[in-house]
Amino acid sequence: MTASSYRNNLLGIASLSAGTFVFSMQDTVIKAISGDHSVTLAIVLRAVVAFPILTVMVIMAGGLRQLETPQWPILVGRGFILLAAYTTYFMSFPALPLAEAIALYFTVPLLVTLMSGPLLGERVTPAAWAAVALGLVGVGVILRPGYGLFEPAALLSLVSAVTYAYAMILARKHGRTVAAPVMTFYLNVSYLIGALVFATITMALNIQPPGHPSLDFLVRPWGVPSPRDMFLMAICGIIAAFGSNFLAQGYRKGAANVVAPFEYLGMVWGSLWGFLFFNEVPRLTTFVGMALIAVAGLLALRASAKQS
Repeated sequence: MTASSYRNNLLGIASLSAGTFVFSMQDTVIKAISGDHSVTLAIVLRAVVAFPILTVMVIMAGGLRQLETPQWPILVGRGFILLAAYTTYFMSFPALPLAEAIALYFTVPLLVTLMSGPLLGERVTPAAWAAVALGLVGVGVILRPGYGLFEPAALLSLVSAVTYAYAMILARKHGRTVAAPVMTFYLNVSYLIGALVFATITMALNIQPPGHPSLDFLVRPWGVPSPRDMFLMAICGIIAAFGSNFLAQGYRKGAANVVAPFEYLGMVWGSLWGFLFFNEVPRLTTFVGMALIAVAGLLALRASAKQS
């Protein structure tokens, strides 16, 4: 490895680690407001705050003319898929310990491996299949089916992982000719429009919270947040703008097989914030499942790197 490659990998690791840390704070904020507000309100405020920041990033990356890309319908469509991913992910927070919700979400690399065959025509090696199988064992350890302890909201994290993985497949197919700030800008447009439309429909139909914390978080009518909660939700817009940039820079600077494992720091931060802010002590099965999912993800990444 040359000195330049080594330096770029270090910069990539630092950027990715920073992005993972920043996004872990967003998860903490969303969980903190999930008992009093609607997830759509949080997403809309996040999008509004992120808009000026992302506009500046687009200008600095080459100008607003980049937004006139012929791929904008694909970018907006991908944004709606990611809106579904983030909404279901956030919905799991009020019903699950933070560490469990995040750990189940980190099955994304395994799902990308599964989807890359039929959707991208890539060959999935036996080693990659073995990694996926190990990851599924980790999911089973966390869910513990058959012990009377299963929380249906755990499925929301898995749905989030599936939709997010599909969005990553689309990015691999269509994102090579679009600058990262432009892609993020259109994602933000989709988040704002999608959340506003869904909230308008639920409130127009007078849909009432049914009593489950996850569903309540989805359909709860909008109210006027306290100054504290307004500040917390606004902070998510800043987190989203800068966190996305950190992650994009991490993969741009460093080799993917070198920097990607540092995304699993998200499980560490999730466990820590859950303990510090919500008095959540992860069960031993959660730690075991997290370890299995992380090892499986690393094995899948290694198999992918060898193939390429």
